[in-house]
Amino acid sequence: MAEDWYFELCAKDRYGELKSGKSFAEAAKTFEKEYEAITQGSRSPKWVRGHKDRIRLHLLPFFKDKLVTEINSGAAQEYRVHRMTAPDRASEEGDDGEEAKPWKPPARNTIHNEIVTLSMVLKTAHRHGWIEQVPNLSDPYRRQSKIEHRPWFTPNEYKSLYEATRRNAANPKKGRFKWHAEQLHDFVLFMANTGLRPDEVKQLEFRDVEIVEDEWSGDKILEIEVRGKRGTGYCKSMPGAVRPFERLKSRPRPVGEISEDKEATGAKALPKPTDRLFPNEFKKMFNGLLAENDLKFDRAGKARTAYSLRHSYICFRLLEGADIYQVAKNCRTSVEMIEKHYAAHLKDMIDTSLVNVRRERLKRRDPRPTQIEGSPDL
Repeated sequence: MAEDWYFELCAKDRYGELKSGKSFAEAAKTFEKEYEAITQGSRSPKWVRGHKDRIRLHLLPFFKDKLVTEINSGAAQEYRVHRMTAPDRASEEGDDGEEAKPWKPPARNTIHNEIVTLSMVLKTAHRHGWIEQVPNLSDPYRRQSKIEHRPWFTPNEYKSLYEATRRNAANPKKGRFKWHAEQLHDFVLFMANTGLRPDEVKQLEFRDVEIVEDEWSGDKILEIEVRGKRGTGYCKSMPGAVRPFERLKSRPRPVGEISEDKEATGAKALPKPTDRLFPNEFKKMFNGLLAENDLKFDRAGKARTAYSLRHSYICFRLLEGADIYQVAKNCRTSVEMIEKHYAAHLKDMIDTSLVNVRRERLKRRDPRPTQIEGSPDL
């Protein structure tokens, strides 16, 4: 029996049917170790943890018993089908006897992120020589996605929004949350006049902002040293951001930790240069005001968030005829991103002087010969 087993393995090895090599679990473990060490300081811990969670929750249970040499385009497609197919949970019940919630297939972007993590694990295996090449993991049935604009507030909708936040700041539903309501009003004005990302505003301190006089217009504006997604950069605001910043600077704030669900009571003091402009969250209050004023969703059904204020700033600048390169530079993004997601759906970006061109029609020539002056009649 031992001889038969041995000769069978020899035959499989000769014809390339003998499975050998590193497993997906080993490659994934190596990737996690390398990625966390190499990207330390350049990637946020949350981003690194996302890769680990996708491997632990989805990729490892599916590819655990497979060798990295067995993972090809077909295996990736089988994984997509596995994730998009709803399991039979209709008859399942919870621990308390209640029926389980109906299962929803994951979003396409979720599966895309999981395939990206799978690709990074296979690239790690390729670098170590465990596979000859990284297979093509692209979706074979995915058509070219259409370009859609980011959800933003039109000028009229933005006016409705800041008027709603102004009324809320003057007369909040609960008096103990008046400080939060005043902060929210200034947050909306500040975001729509600077174009900062929400994560950039969250890290912004008073010492990072300076009121200066604009050399071109003579108006007072803010010069902001920004720290965020693209590292350290600079931003020059619109004049409309100066007054909200002055109010933030002169408004006493609670001492200690500030929470959205916690009323701003107790000892208060003026902010220090090292304090953040917006130490609290506004998600519940902001979403509540959007829902009350029918502003939560745009015409395409996309939900608006605090990021929509940045999108609105970019669109407002383009509508006013600002140079697209300077807007991209001030917002720390690329011209390509602005042209793709913002300028494509703004009607004012179409120059009718270049579009509505009409070529003059050539006049019909007179077939009769031209008579030369002084010559006899022909």
